[in-house]
Order: sequence, then structure tokens, then C-alpha cells
Amino acid sequence: MNRAVAILLGLLLLAIPLSLLAGRVWLDPASTPNAVIILAELRLPRAVLAIVVGAGLGASGAAMQGYLRNPLADPGLFGIAPGAALGAVAALWFGYAASPFLLPLFALLGAGGAMALLAAIAGRTGGIALFTLAGLMVASLAGALTALAISMAPNAFAMSEIVMWLNGALTDRSWREVWLAAPLVALGIALLWRSGKPFDALTLGEPVARSLGVDTRKLLWLLIAGIGLTVGASVAVSGIIGFVGLIVPHLVRPLTDRRPSQLVLPSALAGALLVLVADSVVRVLPLVTELRLGIALSLLGAPFFLWLLIRMRRGLA
Repeated sequence: MNRAVAILLGLLLLAIPLSLLAGRVWLDPASTPNAVIILAELRLPRAVLAIVVGAGLGASGAAMQGYLRNPLADPGLFGIAPGAALGAVAALWFGYAASPFLLPLFALLGAGGAMALLAAIAGRTGGIALFTLAGLMVASLAGALTALAISMAPNAFAMSEIVMWLNGALTDRSWREVWLAAPLVALGIALLWRSGKPFDALTLGEPVARSLGVDTRKLLWLLIAGIGLTVGASVAVSGIIGFVGLIVPHLVRPLTDRRPSQLVLPSALAGALLVLVADSVVRVLPLVTELRLGIALSLLGAPFFLWLLIRMRRGLA
């Protein structure tokens, strides 16, 4: 166990009990009526889901930055998150969201469709430039279709539901969403972790990586599958929660030897910690309605992204 993993595990173990107690009304297990039911059926599944979603987004961000060798890369660039969002929007648009499993199923189908389209365009060559452009195209197409669905919503209620879902939140989630997302995210993280060593070779350039025995096509397929599972499953149960995959690799990189292969697991833990803490904060804010988690992390992530751009500009000056 390296230093980063040990530190983040310790912080996560401290954050979990605080998250279970936090809320508009702080829970006192000794005096609060029905405290066990509240913990077991409301706050514990929400905390576990925050860890699952954050881990998936954090690991996918580290893998994407390692593959593209770009510290500004984010999983949304692949188009998989917008594809999953489009699938969920379709379920809301057609009125299928009343069924407990249809909205996540549609979101996973949307993520799978984005993965298939991305692989069809870029999977034959495995080139990073083509892969990036293909991801941007898929993201733009999914975003345009989502905007079209919102503008043509059959009624005001459907439009409101779509917009609220796209903002991302863990409100009113249960063990059903945990059992749906956790196995897919765990499998995705395993695939991304397996891809870690070739990322180290890619830091020397694609030709050198090939000369060292890296199968770039296989690596691309592993990456598409891993990010499709982690991001698709996360979006399916929580909506769009942005900037996690961008922020956490930068936070954990100083704790490692800066090799891409050493970032995947620490970034998963850091992502879990970030989403868990952010979800706890939005629950205790004294607002009329609970601030959406996706909005809160965007308010944090946008200035962080600007700071990265300024730092990179100064480094190039």
C-alpha cells in the first residue's frame, strides 16, 4: 500500500461516519427516534452510492489523463457521460422513468451506444488524435440531441424533471441504485487499473510505447470499456456530476511518483472522498431546497479548471 492510498483510505474512513450523521437535522443515534432505520435505509445507501460514483469518476479521470497525456482531460470529453445522459433523458421524455429500473437502464444503453460509436470511429487505428476528435463529436451529438429533447418536452413537468436530473444529485437514492452501479463501477475500475502500466510507456510517445510491446488497439478497447462502465453506471444513478475526474488526479499526483499507473487507484479513493464530502456539505447548507450535487461540484470545478489554465499559461510563458 503506497502513501497516497493509505492517506486517502484514512480520510475516507473519517468522512463516512460524519456523512451518516450530517443533514438538515444532525442525527444522534442515541436519542433520535428511528435512528437505525434512517441510517440503514436513507443515509447509508446515499453515502455508499457517493463513494461508488466518486470512485468511478475519479479513476476514469486519471485513466483519461494518462492515456491522452493531457492534465486537462476529463471523462466528459469521451462523449460517454453525455450519451448516458441522453439515454436517461429519453426515458424521462417518453415517461418511462416511473419504473425503478428503466431510467438507469436507458442511461446505460445510452452510454453503451456512445461507446460503440466511439469504438467504430476510432477503434481501428487506436490513434490518440482520432480518438479525441471522435469523443468530441460523440459528446457534441449527444449534447445536441439532449437539448432537442428538452426543447420538445411533451409538458412542463417532463422538462422540469429532465433539467433537474441533468444537474446531478444523490437525493432519494436507495440500495437499488447501489446494487445497480457498484458491480459495473468495480469492473470498470479493474479494467482501468489493468491499463495502468501501458500508460507509463505512452508518456514516451506512441512509437516508443509500441516498440516496448504496448498493443495500442487493445489499450484503447480496455479504456473505452473501463470508462464506459464507470462513467455510464455513475451517470445512470446520479445524473451528470462533473469535474470530479478533472480535479482529483491533480490533488493526488503530488502524493505519488507521478507515473500514470500509480494514479488510478488513489484517484478512485480521492474521487470517492470528494463526492462524499460534497454530498454531506449540500445536505447541511441552510437553503430552502437542497443544492444539487452536480451544481455544487461545478461551482468548485470551474474555478479549479481556470486555475489550471492560468498555471499552464505561466509555465509556457
